[in-house]
This record gives sequence, structure tokens and C-alpha cells, in this order.
Amino acid sequence: MSELEPEDEKIVILARSARARTQAAEGAAVRDTDGRTYAATTVALPSFGITALQAAIAAAVSSGAEGLEAAAVVTGGGSVDDASVRAVRDLAAEAPIFRADAKGAVQEVLR
Repeated sequence: MSELEPEDEKIVILARSARARTQAAEGAAVRDTDGRTYAATTVALPSFGITALQAAIAAAVSSGAEGLEAAAVVTGGGSVDDASVRAVRDLAAEAPIFRADAKGAVQEVLR
């Protein structure tokens, strides 16, 4: 992968940190159209579960975000969950979604 812009690198680092802090399956971060960032991890409770990216988007929307500039997911999986991609597309038709491994190396960019 080519070098990331500093603001994109920041959300990958935030996603990686969130995942490491809680030992979750995934960590995610988003940047809204005002430049604010939100990070979250996978939520897997007996009563409900959401992906890390859905949780980060929920935090952004509940804080008043109306759109997204970019999103990042740190995962051991080989792809970004369809529900996560749809959640990003609800707010941004073409925002890049960076999929990174546990070391923070970007493996794929979805557009």
C-alpha cells in the first residue's frame, strides 16, 4: 500500500489502539466531515452485537456527525464485514474504508 495521508494514518492508529486496549476482535475509527474522530471496538454481548465500525459510526452520529470523510478497521479477518461497509455508505457514498492488520499495515482500501 502507498503512504497514507496523516489524517488517514491517524484513524488507523486510533482503530489499532482501540482494538489493542480491549483485546476485541476488531477496532475501528471514523473521521467526520468536521474532522472529528471517533473510535470503537466490536461489541459482542448476549443481548446484542455490532461491528467495531458500526459502533464508531454510532458514536459519530450520536455526537451530531452528518457525514464521514474516511473510516478504518483493524481486523485479523480478510475483509470488511458487509454490515460495516453499508453503515459507512449510509453517511458517505465514496469515503475510503481502510482495512488494516493487527500491526496497522493497510491491506485494502474500499472506495
